[in-house]
Amino acid sequence: MKKLFIVFIVLFSLSIFGKTTVDFWHAMSGERIQIIQSIADRFMEENPDIEVKTQYTGSYKETLNKLIAGVKSGTAPQIVQVYEIGTRSMIDGGIIIPIQDMIDKDKTFDEAVFLNSVLNYYRVDGKLYSMPFNSSNAVLFYNKTLFKEAGLDPNKPPKTFEEVMEYSKKLLKKDSNGNIIRTGLTWPTHSWIFEQLLAAQDAPLVDNDNGRSKRAEKAVFNNEEGQKVFKFFYDMTKNDLMLNTKKEDWSAARQIFLSGKAAMVMFSTSDVTSFTKEGKANGYDIGTAFLPTPDGAPDGGAIIGGASLWLVDGHSKEKTDVAWKFLKYLNSTEEQIKWHLDTGYFPVRKDAVENLMYEGFYSENPNYLTTIMQLVLSKQTYNTNGALIGVFPEARDKIETAIQMMNSDEMDYKKALKWAEDEVTKLIKEYNELYY
Repeated sequence: MKKLFIVFIVLFSLSIFGKTTVDFWHAMSGERIQIIQSIADRFMEENPDIEVKTQYTGSYKETLNKLIAGVKSGTAPQIVQVYEIGTRSMIDGGIIIPIQDMIDKDKTFDEAVFLNSVLNYYRVDGKLYSMPFNSSNAVLFYNKTLFKEAGLDPNKPPKTFEEVMEYSKKLLKKDSNGNIIRTGLTWPTHSWIFEQLLAAQDAPLVDNDNGRSKRAEKAVFNNEEGQKVFKFFYDMTKNDLMLNTKKEDWSAARQIFLSGKAAMVMFSTSDVTSFTKEGKANGYDIGTAFLPTPDGAPDGGAIIGGASLWLVDGHSKEKTDVAWKFLKYLNSTEEQIKWHLDTGYFPVRKDAVENLMYEGFYSENPNYLTTIMQLVLSKQTYNTNGALIGVFPEARDKIETAIQMMNSDEMDYKKALKWAEDEVTKLIKEYNELYY
């Protein structure tokens, strides 16, 4: 009788006052739309006085553009997912509530639960601005089945650029007309991979400690480490050992790899689940390895990719507090473990990784272990914490254009890299003149 009375009171209260509604815009497409909705459903089941309206708003770029339009029209959500490279522009935009402010008021949430590499990316000038959520890094996926066919040891993936080239020569297969049937490596022609290969050598993308000790003023990736990456791309391409896609064409790189036309691919760890399953469905045993580096390169590490969740300012205290409650739920140990297993994005919490390790998950699923170990073993420096610039999408486009010009022999690798560096420096200076 007492329970019935409590239920009646809750329902009566809801009928009078209604639910507090929170809007959550995100950029997770495909099956991840439902995964996001399932998280919201579980939260709402535990909090019947709250309604979380999730909305897929397109790609990261499209979501950010919609946010800007929403702020101007007064229709912005309480929570928005923004890719990691939007961090500087989100801080400068003056439209958000720093997560650190909520943590300092709350006193029940400790940011120390996050993995250091995650925390170090989103913490700027000692303040955590956004809530880490879907984080990834880049690894080398390789086809163990094709390795065996080529006489390579499937349990010894290449560690260096030189070994990648050596392995690729053995993997290369052409028909009688010289057409490529299979090659060594592919990738999505995305600057993110270039940035990762720089960080793996502990090299910076921009000056002033990657824009972290003070605002970046120029690009500095035309260094020895950057030149080695560009030369590697060029040599691999010109020797038919690497298939390039159009700019940022993840789908094409995925198809090339899973179809067996390339035995290796540099790709995001967020696809470890689908790569492992789809590879098996195609008759392939898929393995994972750390990203390769030039022989003798300094030890660096992986930069996190993916996105974080931001609290948008301009809403009532009630809605902001409820949004904060949902953000904490998204980052609970249980939800981070489930998110990791459902998608391949690694858990951003230390205890989530620890729990899975003790349960034996990583020993039984080595492809997931690689993604975690590459991150955990990464040296924490300004270079591996990732660059902060307000024109990151535009900068990436310039770097990708330079790679294409190099591969088409419009410029040699040194000139192409210098051109990209000069172009990115111009973008940074224009941004700084506009904002400061």
